[in-house]
Parts: sequence; C-alpha cells; structure tokens
Amino acid sequence: MTADRVAEDLLRQLAPQVLGTLIRRYGNFDESEDAVQEALLAAAVQWRAEGIPDNPRSWLITVASRRLIDQWRSDDARRNREAVAAQEMPAVAPAADHRDQAASDDTLSLLFLCCHPELSQASQIALTLRAVGGLTTAQIARAFLVPESTMGQRISRAKQRLKASGARLDEGSRQLAPVLHVLYLIFNEGYTSSSGPSLGDSGLTSEAIRLTRTVRTLLPDDGEVTGLLALMLLTDARRAARSRQDGTLIPLADQDRARWDGEAIREGTELITHALATAPIGPYQLEAAIAAVHDEAARAADTDWRQILALYRMLESVKPSSVVRLNLAVAAAMVHGPRAGLNLLASLDADERMAGYHRLAAVRGHLLEMAGDHDAARASYLLAARSTTSLPEQRYLESRAARCSRESATPS
Repeated sequence: MTADRVAEDLLRQLAPQVLGTLIRRYGNFDESEDAVQEALLAAAVQWRAEGIPDNPRSWLITVASRRLIDQWRSDDARRNREAVAAQEMPAVAPAADHRDQAASDDTLSLLFLCCHPELSQASQIALTLRAVGGLTTAQIARAFLVPESTMGQRISRAKQRLKASGARLDEGSRQLAPVLHVLYLIFNEGYTSSSGPSLGDSGLTSEAIRLTRTVRTLLPDDGEVTGLLALMLLTDARRAARSRQDGTLIPLADQDRARWDGEAIREGTELITHALATAPIGPYQLEAAIAAVHDEAARAADTDWRQILALYRMLESVKPSSVVRLNLAVAAAMVHGPRAGLNLLASLDADERMAGYHRLAAVRGHLLEMAGDHDAARASYLLAARSTTSLPEQRYLESRAARCSRESATPS
C-alpha cells in the first residue's frame, strides 16, 4: 500500500473522531464540520510533504480548532471575547491509555447524533454518510440519484434541526437500534438500488460494512451489531454473481455460486455462529443465520428450506413485519408447496403498508408460476414491473412475464 493511500485511509478513520471531539467542545455541528474539512485538506498536503505526525489525531484536532476559532473571530470579533480566549488555551492532552477510548466514544456519539430521533430517516442516512462516512455531498447525491443541491439542502436542514432541537453529542437518545437501522438501510440501498438504471451501488455497501465494522470494534459484545455485520458480509458475498455483464438481474437460484466471495462467507458465518452462541437472539442475527443457510448450499437444490422456514418463523415472533411475512411465504412455498405460500400472501393484501410494493406482486407471480397458473403469474409480474422504479428489476420482471406468456401458449 502506498504512503498516500495509508494517509488517506488514516484521515478517513480519524475524521469522525475529530468531528466528534470538536462538536463535544464547541457544540456547533455545521461550523465544526467545515473546520474538520479544512484540517483534512491541510493534512493531505502537509503530510504528503512532511510525513504523518506522531499523533495525527491531535494534529487534526489542533488545526481544526484553530480554523474554527479563526472563523469565529472573522465573523464577530467582539462576540464572546473571553470565551474565545478560553478556547484558545491549549487543551490538556488525555493520558495515552485514555486517548483511544475517547476517540471511540466520540465516533459512537457522533453516530448517535446523526441518527437522532428528531431527524427524518432520509436525513439520518445522509448525515451519517456525510459526517461519519466521510462521503462528499456529491457522492451521496449520486448514490441516491438526486441533484447535489438537493442533497446539500437535506444535509443542511438536518444540521439546522439538530441545532434547533438542542441536541448535543453527550445528550439525547443513546439507543443503538436507530443507528443499526440506518446502517442496514444504507447497505440495502447499495445492494439493490430503489430506483435508477443500476442494480446497486458497491460504494454504499462497502461504506455500510465499514461503518458497521467500526461500531462492532466499539461494541464487540453486542450480538445485534455482530449479527448486522454478518448479514452484510453474507449478503454482499453474492454481489459478483447477481447480474450479467449487461446488467441483467440473476435471481439467487440461478447464480454461479463459484463467483461468490468465499472469504466473506467464511467471516460472516463465523461471526453469526459466535453471536448466536454468546448473545441474546435478535432480528439481525436471525437474518444473518438465514443468509448463512443460503450461502452454505453448494447448489440451489441443496438449500435447507426447512431450516430457513424455521428461522423466518422465529424472526416473525421476534420482530413481526409485512416484509418478514412476505419472505416467510416464499420459504413456506419451498417446503410445503406454492399454495401454502399463496395462502400466507393473502393475509398481506389488506395491509396498507404493502400497497404498491412491487415485491408483493413479484413474489405472488413467482408462486403462481410454481403452481402452473401462468396467466395469473404473468399479470402479477407485469404489475410488479410497473410498480418498481429500478430498471434492472423492471426488465427482469418483464422477462418473467414474457416467459409465462410463452408457457401459456404452449399446448399441454
């Protein structure tokens, strides 16, 4: 690895720690982030010429603090002179054995702040990617297929809302669940884009995995953190086999499993095995266990659907949802036949949250096709194709509908 790459990776790792420290000291998210960005730019230039300093985190905190204070001076030289003078006094460096813990606390606290309940889900995701992930506004905008100006406004409004709510780094919600949910959503959007011409965005999945690894480093004994990391690794392991060169989607049953990432599967399996044996069972662990059963099958025909069905039933008892019921229907169909799955789907038709959700129609089409009702399957596939904004999924569903048309036209 080149020296420039080492410095780049180090800066990305340190950025949320430094930002967390500045917010803790000075309390202004927006201005602190601007100061950190300036410090990172200065480091990129100076470290390339002079080498990485002995204590790079302290170097960045010092430079960012000076930039922040200089900005305050420029904005209002008469405001709070005594406070500014106090802030200019050199801070006492933490003892060496407390420094790493302080950095860890700041990174985790920053994640909690970005996922504050005052913010909308979209704002939580954008702010997490910007402040903790270190992605530029342009990168986040491209990932979510919106103009950069729109994403910039979303991030700015999120910071303003945090400021208006009085949210502080050391106060407010310290619930881990919202943080894990945001990381889960970032990964899912990267693995299967909700709209646009591409099936997914590997940059988002990689960032979600990186951030989840960071959280697990800080909370190594939390079973759900470990379960989420395992789920991401076991799912992302199939990425190379999910589509053809032209972008056409390949369903799980038809994928070339030799192209799956064996190292990611090994790590994910070890993580979930450890979590299930040492921590209270939670939904991310159960989802990871299901992914592991899929990944352990050498062929689609070898998949242990009975175990998957049992795991989905456990998941429904732990965290019931319409999406879990949808996946449970697929597993039931694979074990007990398509009619068993279709009966479970019928319970979702009255669920307003599922109205217009393309996967409900797509799964119904798949089960109807398994049952040999090709006309009804074709209609469901076409409904699903009209309901999705993902072009690869749309093309795949239309191809399934076309196949059902051919089957219907074939004399029995």
